[in-house]
Amino acid sequence: MRERALRETVIHDPVAAYDAIAASYNKIAARRAAYLDGIDRLITQLIPEGSRSLLDIGAGDGRRGLRLAAARDINTVALVEPSAGMRAGHPRGRSGVESLPLRAEDLHQLEPGFDVIVCLWNVLGHVATRAARIEVLRQCGRLVSPSGRIFIDVSHRYNARHYGLATTAARYIGDHLWPRETQGDVVVAWHDGPEPIRTFGHVFTDSEVHGMCRAAGLAVERRFVVDYATGREHRHASQGHLLYVLRHPATAAAAAEVVTCPQAALA
Repeated sequence: MRERALRETVIHDPVAAYDAIAASYNKIAARRAAYLDGIDRLITQLIPEGSRSLLDIGAGDGRRGLRLAAARDINTVALVEPSAGMRAGHPRGRSGVESLPLRAEDLHQLEPGFDVIVCLWNVLGHVATRAARIEVLRQCGRLVSPSGRIFIDVSHRYNARHYGLATTAARYIGDHLWPRETQGDVVVAWHDGPEPIRTFGHVFTDSEVHGMCRAAGLAVERRFVVDYATGREHRHASQGHLLYVLRHPATAAAAAEVVTCPQAALA
């Protein structure tokens, strides 16, 4: 019976999944408000002075990207969101704000010159393969202005505080004994209706993110560990999810990678 139930489980494409949860998205986000606000506080502090444009990849209902832009007086905002249900929350006819029905994999359609690029709440984990994730990062590097910054936060595979010691240890052992590209693939489920809405996702290691950034030609300027329950910063990577500040590829060759928190034993 269990095997049959697993076979019959519906795993939605991420766009279809977000269409399905669009009506309850604010409620889902409210459950993680402490974490989301913690990430946003860090980004707001680190947005370069004089930034004039912001690109939000996987913008959801657009509120978060618009809040970040407003906090630093950024008047030009592009909201990239493939889900029509989520785009329904984007402002209509607002000067300087553009709503774009694109996936992260479609960034090649955009013109460069954004001072701030954000890709938040593990949006990168909904991109299906490592090669496609690297291409998304490479496109971010193409689109960001030379003095701009890219901000990406991902779910950390070794976040023992959130996933528990047993799951984290099993993941760590599996990664080292049977390393493979799909090791961090997971099923994401939202429970806000009679049936859970499920889609695929990927949870990352720190070394995995650094490797993808190197392959994409980006430099990791800073890394933060943020508690998924409280939004507080931690020193040890096993205590939270990971926020990265990335630099334009033109400056990557001259910039050494800087990590604000010591490398964790489980990183």
